[in-house]
Amino acid sequence: MPGPIRRFLARSNDSPWLLLSLTALFWAGNVPAARWSVGEISPMTIIVGRWALASLVAFAFLRNVKREEWRALLVHWRWLATLGVTLTISNTLVFHAAAHTTGVNLSILQGVTPALVILGAYFMFNAPIGIVRLIGLAISLLGVAVAATGGAPGDLLNMSLNFGDGLQICASVLYAVYALLLRKRPPGSAWAIFGLVSAASFLTSLPLLAWEVNAGAMFAPSFNGLLALVYIALFTSLLAQMFFMRSVELVGPGRAAIFHNLTPVLGALLSVLLLGETLALYHFTALAMVLGGIFICERFGARG
Repeated sequence: MPGPIRRFLARSNDSPWLLLSLTALFWAGNVPAARWSVGEISPMTIIVGRWALASLVAFAFLRNVKREEWRALLVHWRWLATLGVTLTISNTLVFHAAAHTTGVNLSILQGVTPALVILGAYFMFNAPIGIVRLIGLAISLLGVAVAATGGAPGDLLNMSLNFGDGLQICASVLYAVYALLLRKRPPGSAWAIFGLVSAASFLTSLPLLAWEVNAGAMFAPSFNGLLALVYIALFTSLLAQMFFMRSVELVGPGRAAIFHNLTPVLGALLSVLLLGETLALYHFTALAMVLGGIFICERFGARG
């Protein structure tokens, strides 16, 4: 692992809030990155490229990992392959969902991931939920709805589901499965585990790239498309996943997943800063509600 990242993770052992906030920020960067990538790079090109680049960077810093550790990790190849498959399919569904539904629907439906993780942790690991955590989660989800609907959460009553919404729901379920599986992480360095998971994601995305080529949907990426790819590979795929993996180890999947609600709100703010979109009062209201819900879960909720 690179020295600066190793030192940062070591100093953040007691600061999962910091790791999770950075994770949400890097995930939120997907909003402007995705906007820049439309028509600049094909979906499967960016998915294959992100995991190829993330794998190369990860393995470049794994030269000191002992052969015994590799062997111990590869014993769990089914677990590693399952993580890779869930990430690949989840990524693919999100990109294709964007072509069939609105940004409002996508933002709202991405917000169900924390609830799915908390419920999954309860049924799979008997992790306590508690009424206080449910209240915090509800406040946080309402903040997501405020951000996604432009300050009019009542519009949710008129929202209808379509094919793209179904794809996004499936993507949210798969990412919840990924977060829950991290709780079963075998002994070994997070960097080595991420290297193997990213390699599995790369390998499982190749058949989908072949399908895209065969369908005639692939095209040469532009410079802007390559910039989006580099951001998604290094920040969304590499650093965010490393920080999230470490956070799950520190606080459990339920508490870590709550921070996922920050992503659509921060995505809206980044759109204002980077894409010149308008900043409105509801952005601040939504951010306050999401942070308030997270605070309630963290301060008064049980470990999950």
